Amino acid sequence: MARTGFCDSRQLLDLHMTDDRPVPLRTWANSCVLRERRVFAEGEEVAPVQHYKPAQESRWVRRIPISAEDGIIMDYAPQHESGPSDGYEEEALLKYLNRLPGPPSLRELMPELLRREVEVAISKLGLLYDKTYAWDIFSDMMRSQLLCTLPNTDLPKHFSDTTRAILVDWIIQVHEVFQFSEETLYLAVHLMNRALRLIKVSISGLQLLGVVCLFLAAKKEECLLPEVSELCYLMENTYSKKQLLRMERRVLTGLKFDLYHCPPLHFLLISASIARCSDKVVWMARYLLELSLLEGQCVVYLPSQLAGAALRLARSILQEAPSPDGEMAWCIASSIHIGSEAALLSIMQIMATAAARAHARETRATFIKFSTIQTLHVSMHPALKAAPGLLGLSCPQT
Repeated sequence: MARTGFCDSRQLLDLHMTDDRPVPLRTWANSCVLRERRVFAEGEEVAPVQHYKPAQESRWVRRIPISAEDGIIMDYAPQHESGPSDGYEEEALLKYLNRLPGPPSLRELMPELLRREVEVAISKLGLLYDKTYAWDIFSDMMRSQLLCTLPNTDLPKHFSDTTRAILVDWIIQVHEVFQFSEETLYLAVHLMNRALRLIKVSISGLQLLGVVCLFLAAKKEECLLPEVSELCYLMENTYSKKQLLRMERRVLTGLKFDLYHCPPLHFLLISASIARCSDKVVWMARYLLELSLLEGQCVVYLPSQLAGAALRLARSILQEAPSPDGEMAWCIASSIHIGSEAALLSIMQIMATAAARAHARETRATFIKFSTIQTLHVSMHPALKAAPGLLGLSCPQT
């Protein structure tokens, strides 16, 4: 593998950022022609204007401030309203969740409380400029994540989980060099998993396949792209530009130009925001989630399942003192994690085992990445070595 080195990772998306800037929405509203005013004759009676008053005004209606001079909508920022029935809604939802025989599905949990929490979380994270369509986008994420899994964990002949882990670790290093977004990393690994099963690649072409998948993910997610010559340089010029572009065409043809992926990171951030998790828990969950990229067994699980398992395991490892509000919020957040408890437990066991031996593995890119002060040194937490014991597993000997 090429020696890429490491650089300081830029600060990732902060879950608890306090950015109260209004949404930059400025729309012209004076495109209609003004009506001429009627001049009434002397002695003519003017009928009073009758205003339409709805029987019950919807609580989701937002009035947009319009300038009286030019009719321009200025800096629309929705106001957070809390009605007197919020406490009753939370209590009713908790009773409803306790009566369910199994894990609830998305259609069964449609109360306004869950919808409002999702909208607030997406707006707080900056994933969407206008929260009007937040619930629709979240519902589409829940449906489309079924396309982001693989039917089995089988790898092509002559490939092993160790070989795949080395390739993913090298992709993480190159991702750090270019300081790409986290969505680019998850998309690149997803494309690589699919390409390994759809096109024929030799052992000597694995590195080229990895950098091509990262290049395609950057084209979809990033604004600034590296030159092809830079990518060849990171591979110590083992491959030429022509070979890289030819592999890119092969991958796109094999994938049928389908580059869609719903990253589990988005489900993790939304769930953590709803559950009112602390920064330490969020960074620990992100570390566990990225460790799952190295594990070939995780390709068959849904992104929401991976996110839910990482968040639960992070809470178990850190053992933070729960609060009444936090437990209520966690109950609401856990309702969006579809799947059985057995599946979540299996994922947690995989993550716990990977975290316990991450410091001693050859593939240590993620361990080093999350050992910085920006990530609160979560990869060096002493409780990680005993993480399998929390799930009834034997801790690996180092």
